[in-house]
Amino acid sequence: MLKDKHIAVYVTGGIAAYKSLEVVRSLIKKEAQVQVIMTAAAQKFVTPLTFATLSQKPVITDNFNPQTAPDDFIPHIKLALWTDLAIVIPATANIIGKMANGLADDIASTSLIATVAPKLIFPAMNTDMYENPAVQNNLTTLKNMGIDIMEPATGFLAEGMTGKGRLPELPIIMSAIESKFQTKELAGKKVVITAGGTKELIDPVRYIGNRSSGKMGLAMAKAAQNMGVEVTLITTVDAAIAGMNIIHIQTANEMMQQLQSIFPTVDVLIMAAAVADFKPLHVADQKIKKNDDEDFFTIKLTKNPDILKTIAATKTNQFVVGFAAETQNLLANAEKKLNSKHADVILANNVAQSDAGFGVDTNQITLLQKNKHPESLPLMSKDEVAQKFWEFYLTLVKA
Repeated sequence: MLKDKHIAVYVTGGIAAYKSLEVVRSLIKKEAQVQVIMTAAAQKFVTPLTFATLSQKPVITDNFNPQTAPDDFIPHIKLALWTDLAIVIPATANIIGKMANGLADDIASTSLIATVAPKLIFPAMNTDMYENPAVQNNLTTLKNMGIDIMEPATGFLAEGMTGKGRLPELPIIMSAIESKFQTKELAGKKVVITAGGTKELIDPVRYIGNRSSGKMGLAMAKAAQNMGVEVTLITTVDAAIAGMNIIHIQTANEMMQQLQSIFPTVDVLIMAAAVADFKPLHVADQKIKKNDDEDFFTIKLTKNPDILKTIAATKTNQFVVGFAAETQNLLANAEKKLNSKHADVILANNVAQSDAGFGVDTNQITLLQKNKHPESLPLMSKDEVAQKFWEFYLTLVKA
């Protein structure tokens, strides 16, 4: 997909500059043509020689230094015309401000303002800097200009605090880059996807839950968006994906309410969430205190609604996909679910496998359809599973 694509990588002066090395390395492995441009501040964190070694091209660091662009004394124009995609990683508050306000005072900002090719930026900075109203206004301006912005991740930051401002992990970065070159073959389609495990309250502190991480549902959502699908994601996990409508919920009842509203408006439903089968019959108003005289505590449970069966029973022309996470009798249990839930497809996986269960980045799926032999896929990343599914759905649409 990236073979021979001209990708300009702008590295600016943040501590996350060192992470850009892995991005360049990954782009080269995918046979892209990479030109790195570094600001003066970026060179304080990583040397141009390191990027030049990985990219197999001299790094452009100065608009007026022929040593960095020996074939042209106006490198910013030549670079702008050469570029198929410009990425800024990390994007500091400084470069974001320059791009939003049309400033061009160094090689990076000058080249970016001259570039008409698509741009994708990855903000990375201290949480307080990122949330500063001026930075947020500048990001809004860039979005209005049609520039794609990847939301930073939340986690441990360089200065020791925890918050929003980290670069996303490499697979997410590469997926965002690759999506810029994907044909939007499913443009116009609408899908609602559920992800994560529901949490059923016992009291204000405790809940009944499961081990689902939501990774498979998130992968399905991102792959769909990359193919042009309009995605609504209903999830129990923390997620922020540019351009995606994300609805955060906790309980099965909340998920049901959202789906009842949204399902009639979509083309596809993918129930990737692990919905709790039971919930406490009564939820305590206050935290239940431990009694030293009692060694046992009983919670009376009641059934949750069968969301997939209930929603799918109302379908008109929607395509409905369910998941069967099993620990035994995989095909028998998945076949039963296919026949009883009004689903068009069941994606079954054995969560007893250490490399295909909850919380891992890989999965092994068997796809079941009515009146057809099950189709088993090999172990692969959840991103690859998601891509395979949407390629399968595309063949049905085209049939």
